[in-house]
Amino acid sequence: MWIRSDDITDGEPIPGENALCVIDPDTHVTFAPNLNPHLEWGDVPEGVKSFALLVIDVDAPSSRDDANQEDSEVPAELLRVDFSHWVLVDLDPDTTTLPRGAYSDGVTHRGKSGLSGRPKEGINDYTSWFAGDPDMDGIYKGYDGPCPPWNDSLVHHYQFTVYAIDVESFGLSGDFTAGDVKQAAEGHTLASSTITGTYTLNPRLTT
Repeated sequence: MWIRSDDITDGEPIPGENALCVIDPDTHVTFAPNLNPHLEWGDVPEGVKSFALLVIDVDAPSSRDDANQEDSEVPAELLRVDFSHWVLVDLDPDTTTLPRGAYSDGVTHRGKSGLSGRPKEGINDYTSWFAGDPDMDGIYKGYDGPCPPWNDSLVHHYQFTVYAIDVESFGLSGDFTAGDVKQAAEGHTLASSTITGTYTLNPRLTT
């Protein structure tokens, strides 16, 4: 099984158009087009009844204490954790392409409501990241692209993984998470494939 993208090259930077934020020389960052990237997959095994997709930043800081602070950087040695950017399940087995911008086009303050029929979208981790923010607090479903701390000393890696599933539906509903999907996929994944893009908002790391 393979996965590819017209927008993302494995191991290379994710375009700003597919990000939530881009660098701004005056304010550090500004909102970006936030288009979901084109994705396509193939060579799927027999018996597939649905697909699931997870987009995970595997380099998110485990602590926010140093994030986006002037005159400092998030240390490279800080423990890193997963941060979900897209949780998509119950895709029809004949769906093998996700068009660019079809699931996200622009930044939605307080979060998109997401798809709830077939396919379904769970919450991403901006739900917790923006919690308590007077302008952004809300439930974030669907795709929202990269916006790592602008003072992080690490370039972040974003894994786009498609799973071939042997059941039509995981039966998930409401505010389900990437963790819920991983648990539901145990014993039901026939194959999977990953493409990884990178992203940073630290100007020091872009030169």
